[in-house]
Amino acid sequence: MPACWFCRAGLPYPPMASVPRESECPGCGRDLHACRNCRHHDPGVNNQCREPNADWVSDRERSNFCDFFQLAQAPGALAPRDRSAEAKRKLDDLFRKPD
Repeated sequence: MPACWFCRAGLPYPPMASVPRESECPGCGRDLHACRNCRHHDPGVNNQCREPNADWVSDRERSNFCDFFQLAQAPGALAPRDRSAEAKRKLDDLFRKPD
């Protein structure tokens, strides 16, 4: 079930739904049609969006006019991995002494 990116309250929409621009979270009142609630939102990629045709949005927590918006199953699920921690783990695994 989709949840608000801010308060994690459950939302009355199915995953990947296109919600009206003026929709607000029933828990905290934040805008729902915002990048932070979109399945394409990823701070680790160019334009902070996995949709290559999306326009730049300056405030990702406020409602916008993006035509590619689809409600995320779980906001933050596509958050970028911590590349430095992942690289360190791989190095540690590579140079780990056998027991």
